[in-house]
Amino acid sequence: MTDSSESSSASLSGALTQQIHARIEAAGGWLGFDAFMALALYSPGLGYYANERPKFGSMPASGSDFVTAPEISPAFGRLLAAQVAEALERTGTREVWEFGAGTGALAEQLLATLGDRVERYTIVDLSGSLRARQKERLAPYAAKLHWADALPEAMQGVIVGNEVLDAMPVQLLNRKKGQWFERGVVWDSAAAGFAWEDRPTALRPPLEIDGPQDYLTEIHAQGEAFVRTLGERLQRGAAFLIDYGFGEDEYYHPQRHMGTLVCHRAHRMDDNPLVDLGLKDITAHVNFTGTAVAAQEAGMDLLGYTTQAHFLINCGLLQQLEQMQQGPRAMAAKLMMEHEMGELFKVIAFSRGVEPWPALGFVQGDRTHRL
Repeated sequence: MTDSSESSSASLSGALTQQIHARIEAAGGWLGFDAFMALALYSPGLGYYANERPKFGSMPASGSDFVTAPEISPAFGRLLAAQVAEALERTGTREVWEFGAGTGALAEQLLATLGDRVERYTIVDLSGSLRARQKERLAPYAAKLHWADALPEAMQGVIVGNEVLDAMPVQLLNRKKGQWFERGVVWDSAAAGFAWEDRPTALRPPLEIDGPQDYLTEIHAQGEAFVRTLGERLQRGAAFLIDYGFGEDEYYHPQRHMGTLVCHRAHRMDDNPLVDLGLKDITAHVNFTGTAVAAQEAGMDLLGYTTQAHFLINCGLLQQLEQMQQGPRAMAAKLMMEHEMGELFKVIAFSRGVEPWPALGFVQGDRTHRL
């Protein structure tokens, strides 16, 4: 990194730190971690997803922090398109809604593959800088494209969200000596930085955690509220959400005593979200049981839940691999390899306003029984 870029990063992070410090003071000296995470990621112009710094890419040299499936291989979007095409036909709709479209890579792959089956493609994204990149990349499809920064009151069509839920702010719960606390953030004047502070709370994980050990975990009120809102506003259509996470029993397993919260910067992970604000991503794994319950409470039907590997194989990955040259084939194979993205990443799908059908991506390996 050059001196000028280091100075720019320090300036951005310093400004965001000051802003959040002021919010903590205004809140009486303590801020729940969900509020802190929302400010760190989404503060206008400064938050990680709201500033101009590069984020997505396959190599750290590009200045990126992490890579998503559409950047690993265009096969991801082509295969997802097979499932989206089926859903458009089953629901009798012609619009795709994508949440958190990043660089526009997935939108480009879906639009190229789906062709005339899509009349309108709406991207819902809070990031102005990413929206500018999306418009440039997706210029050939400008006639179909629309952007929104909020959900409409009513929607129809097929919803797609790749790595959206993991960026939703989470609350942290910490059990110490048998008592539950909510973990929040304070300003440590002596250290001139942020620090943790736990306060007693009536909040609890959705199931009992066996054993007497100290236990740190997350609960997902905002992510589940988002899914609930999707269900309430989707009049007719389907939704496919792809992310890393577990069902509830695995998420809150007694051995998972350090939680799942991590930060990503320059393709490295760390566990300290209180430093380098605005310069790194903050994420938590998804509790897919909570996601399913929220959707069903809002009137959606569960179409399926499976690993990314099974989903993509069901959609034709193996046949596509046979037709690829060695280099692209090796990259596409990462999408299904257990030690890469194949097992940790899951796909969950819902429908609304139509009779549920045996969706293509879940014909083999459906894990709905494990939610």
